[in-house]
Amino acid sequence: MRKVATYLFVFLLLLSACREPFNPEIEPTDLKVLVVEGYLDTEGLPSILNLSYTRNINSDNSFTPTYPNANVFLESESGVQYDLIPLGNGSYEFAQNISESENYRLRILVDDGSSYTSDLLRPILTPEIIDVGFERNEEGVEVYLTTKGDENADDFLWTFEETYAFRPKISTAYRYDLDLENVILATDENRTDLCYRGELSSDLILETSSRFEDQFVFRQSITQIPTGDERISVRYSILISQKALDKNASDFWEVLRKNTDDIGSIFSPLPSNIGGNIKNDQNPIAPVVGYLSLGTVRQRRLFIGVGDVFPWPKVDIPDYFGCIVEPDTIEFENYKTAFLSGGYTPAIPIFCDTCYDPIGFRKAERRCTDCTLRGTNVKPDFWED
Repeated sequence: MRKVATYLFVFLLLLSACREPFNPEIEPTDLKVLVVEGYLDTEGLPSILNLSYTRNINSDNSFTPTYPNANVFLESESGVQYDLIPLGNGSYEFAQNISESENYRLRILVDDGSSYTSDLLRPILTPEIIDVGFERNEEGVEVYLTTKGDENADDFLWTFEETYAFRPKISTAYRYDLDLENVILATDENRTDLCYRGELSSDLILETSSRFEDQFVFRQSITQIPTGDERISVRYSILISQKALDKNASDFWEVLRKNTDDIGSIFSPLPSNIGGNIKNDQNPIAPVVGYLSLGTVRQRRLFIGVGDVFPWPKVDIPDYFGCIVEPDTIEFENYKTAFLSGGYTPAIPIFCDTCYDPIGFRKAERRCTDCTLRGTNVKPDFWED
């Protein structure tokens, strides 16, 4: 037994010593394969279908993505057509309230003469999200939800959009007005001390409700926000979308998720093995990557304020490294020289004992005071303070 263990150790040692990067010799042919991705809501909630073409594995970093120019519509078995509106860069919007009792097919008519048709689609009624919440833990904050499957909706896909308010390293309520050649208080329209950023998560979160008693999915983890993350430095919002999938769609997304998580492993499923429910009408055996689903999308929004997770330490943002307020006071006659170029902004007002207005300002680099360089100062319509 000891001899077998010794041989095994030597074999593993030699295997690791011989490992080197694998660069397959692939002919640089044009593998222009259509990629289709989307979940169309049947109750009028605007949803997006994305079309694109694959890139060659040997393409360099200068590769420019290409998108089909197509006429895209959903067609019911009774012959009614529902157009998808092109938004550019391969994105098409669907915002129609359609019957869940009919079956449908998606049709894609590309301007190069090719066309594609989906398998017959039966809308899935997605159950409502029961609850969303968050919990402070050792790593930071975990966002979760609770839901329940049924006989028609067993597999789920969750996606989410994040929006958060943030402040620059050095906050100031003042700005230099080019027309007045003076420093004035900023208005809500041009303030630079509070901004918002939004991000659409690329995470694929999947679960099968039948794995649990009574198909009750309790506190499904959606995302983990590390301690000190800027997203909760002021106020954070997450919009979670819940989508029920049929078994084939669930299998497709699971393969894609594993490929994304395990990329680089020889045991990972290759993209060429990912099929879908879209076919090329002219050549049914031609590869098409993607899966279209049709059904109701359920959404819930959650807000988390920094006071909800107090204390929340601040982590240095690389964009703000080296930010300081200059010690010298800039007086009125020097405002134009100091602030006209826009590289520096008035940061801290300086007052005398009997002055109502500032007698001058200390300056700081604009990158340290102007949050609009990293976001927008326009509050989202859905925002709740």
